[in-house]
Amino acid sequence: MYIEVRLQTSAILVLALALASPAQAASSKVIAVDVEGVVHPVTVEIVHGAIERARQEAAALVIVRINTPGGLMDAMRETIEEMISSPVPVVTYVAPSGGRAASAGFFILEAGDVAAMAPGTNTGAAHPVAMGVEMDPVMKEKVVNDAAAYLRSIDTKRGRNAALAETAVRESKSFTDREALDQHLIDLIAPNDRALLAALQGRAVTRMDGHTETLDVAGATIEEYEKTLRQRIISAIADPNIALVLLVIGALAIYVEFTSPGLIAPGVVGAILVLLGLSAISVLPINWLGAALLLVAFTLFALEAKFAAHGVLAVGGTVAMVLGAVMLINSPMPEMRIRWSTAVALALPFSAITVLLLSLVVRARRGKVETGAEGMVGDIGSAVTDLQPEGKVFVHGEYWDAVAASPVAAGARVRVIAIQQLKLTVELVSDRPGG
Repeated sequence: MYIEVRLQTSAILVLALALASPAQAASSKVIAVDVEGVVHPVTVEIVHGAIERARQEAAALVIVRINTPGGLMDAMRETIEEMISSPVPVVTYVAPSGGRAASAGFFILEAGDVAAMAPGTNTGAAHPVAMGVEMDPVMKEKVVNDAAAYLRSIDTKRGRNAALAETAVRESKSFTDREALDQHLIDLIAPNDRALLAALQGRAVTRMDGHTETLDVAGATIEEYEKTLRQRIISAIADPNIALVLLVIGALAIYVEFTSPGLIAPGVVGAILVLLGLSAISVLPINWLGAALLLVAFTLFALEAKFAAHGVLAVGGTVAMVLGAVMLINSPMPEMRIRWSTAVALALPFSAITVLLLSLVVRARRGKVETGAEGMVGDIGSAVTDLQPEGKVFVHGEYWDAVAASPVAAGARVRVIAIQQLKLTVELVSDRPGG
């Protein structure tokens, strides 16, 4: 009887384990990563990091959420290369509702093994635009043809509507989520991540190398890719408005260090901020007219401190700084330009602080020397002996040899007007002692 109970218990355990195994096997992991804002070099690093993590953790899928106005062509191509070479299937997903995958974002969307959009999103408007330079018609045609061929190669391989996708490049056409689905630019519409996984369950996808995989993501857990500290910092300063703030504050800190040597901290902090700002702006198209206006602004601030212009030069410097800041980045994309609000908010306080600091420096240099022998110039003393023209005077509690341009009687009050080789040059103030 005991043996039979043991056998029955063992059978039940074996059956339970057999039933549990498929459920455990079905539990998979999905890595989700966000591509937000302007597409730039750090975007490549972020997508690469998410794909590498998915590979290491044997994830079933990588979801690349897209919400971008576009960005740099080179960074876009490198991001697509990372996705195409991924050992894990990549699903591109325009989200959340109200988001977009414009310009470079449209290329990234089409490069996914599965392309999806959330309701209320849009995509397209992928016509290449030169930043910082004016292209001649021939060069412009070459760039457009290259971008169109690149997109056709992707969509043809993915089995999507390559001809319609090309119109987004050549004619800057845009599409709503429903238009993109109906015209076979994307594969499905899903309101959120869980609905997306439900629609993907059991779906067969053909990778770029030709082999087919069936997605098994039922009940999968979605884990967000956490950016590294470096990626978070670079992503934050990639905004040209933030980069300008770093540059201005850094320049001001360095100036404080130069005017007050030995503080050390302002110089160190300023150098770090300037380098961070320059690293962000270096990948953006610089308008040299804007840079020249910024230099003019600094020059006018310096002149305001030196000459009594009653604020005219300071006002001119402020105007030049605002215009220079707004014009500094030459980009057709509003997201890659410096906003008026940022320029004004920086220029006004920076102008006031700079003029104040420069005024203090100029006044200090013009002021009377208070220490050393030169500090005696202007002091009042008394003649100890007759000065005809040389004699002795009592100044600063000390007896000095002195010379006067005109005779001075002993006991008269005198003023020091110069000093040379420990001999004072004085002038008469009053004939009366103590007068």
